[in-house]
Amino acid sequence: MRIIIAGAGEVGFHLAKQLSSKDHDITIIDLSEQQIEKSSSATDVMSIHGSSTSIKVLKEARIDETDLVVAVTSTECVNISTAILAKKLGAKETIARVSNAEYVSDDNLDMIKSLGIDYLIYPEELAAKEIVKLIEHTAATDIVDIEGGKLSIVGIKIDENVPVLNMTMQEISEQYDISSFRVATINRDSETIIPSGENRFKLNDQVFIITTKDGIHDVMKIVGKDEKMIHRLMILGGGKIGRISAKLLEEKFQVKLIESNSDKALDLADYLRKTLIIEGDGRDLDLLAQEAIIDMDAFISVTEDAETNIITSLMAKHLGVTKTIAQVDNSDYVPLTKTIGLDSLINKKLIAANVISRFIKKSNIVSSLSLSGMDAEVLEYVVKEGTPVTKEMVKDLKFPQSTLVGGYIRNNNGYITIGTTQFETDDKVVVFALASSVDKVNSFFN
Repeated sequence: MRIIIAGAGEVGFHLAKQLSSKDHDITIIDLSEQQIEKSSSATDVMSIHGSSTSIKVLKEARIDETDLVVAVTSTECVNISTAILAKKLGAKETIARVSNAEYVSDDNLDMIKSLGIDYLIYPEELAAKEIVKLIEHTAATDIVDIEGGKLSIVGIKIDENVPVLNMTMQEISEQYDISSFRVATINRDSETIIPSGENRFKLNDQVFIITTKDGIHDVMKIVGKDEKMIHRLMILGGGKIGRISAKLLEEKFQVKLIESNSDKALDLADYLRKTLIIEGDGRDLDLLAQEAIIDMDAFISVTEDAETNIITSLMAKHLGVTKTIAQVDNSDYVPLTKTIGLDSLINKKLIAANVISRFIKKSNIVSSLSLSGMDAEVLEYVVKEGTPVTKEMVKDLKFPQSTLVGGYIRNNNGYITIGTTQFETDDKVVVFALASSVDKVNSFFN
């Protein structure tokens, strides 16, 4: 599949890393020589220094032979123009990243498509929806839905209260019904482990579990994580993510939103019907105390400053708030913050890259996604007729030890893979693999 990525910032860089394989011919375009050099050194892609709105540059990238153009620069108008030009010059499909909510409204989608833009990605909305999922499942540090939640990947932190602490995977399977989930990876001291029956849960492990739609409750019960009910929550930051999050949450929860800008606070008060808007500095402990932060069940910090989000979330945690969520734009913070006491963090750029990557799998070509702090790849495949993976049951296929075939979707239903599973044409399969095993895993599906 020929793919052009316009923009080598964090979204484009993560996307290039996820898709960079022998199955894709990727070209990345950016005006920044520094970003181009970074992408070239870390990924196996062709790089072009120039503007993606230049017809000459697009033709140099062989736009007329391209299957997909993904425009994810930091400038909305550049992305829209790139997608329109690309479609007119022969690209089969286009995706544009936007920062304006009106573009993704149902009323405007037909008009957008008529211009030649097939799909729009609005990272702030994606991040807000991620926040809602984390509020609904308070014990999870991460939740990634696959195919609309038919399968989910759930992150859990192992603490001293977890009943399965120091138990092996084999002991857990003997004591509990694990038919609705599989432990996919264990992150321990900066190492990612694909577990076997002998591996144990240890204190402070970060565990990722793949489960069916109805299995999240089973997961939480076994690891002793009560899904504490959220009633009252506080949001710091009335920007796009805070605004959308409050709108999505205010019908179900009691929401307070703190915004320092008076004009923005007034606008939010008009837009949000049930959310209490407070004008003030959320870093002010006196203000937080006056607004009864100790009575909050959740604290969500989504200002434009990552350090503010981290510090205020840690303050809230220290004051006894059950669930804290912080927004960070720099992916380098992701592994660090898990070690200093934060419950969950979100990175809108990484979320956007994952969504685009999963979209590409509909073309029967492997795609992958990234999970915070995990070195393993989460690979998604669509099973093709006659490929090796259809020939035998999973237990007889001899996948590498550093892989786990987690689950699959068949006839629009999600299932957890067991030894006697035999895949069929058009099944969608999720595999966890360390980098050293990816080529071997690919061979089963090609």
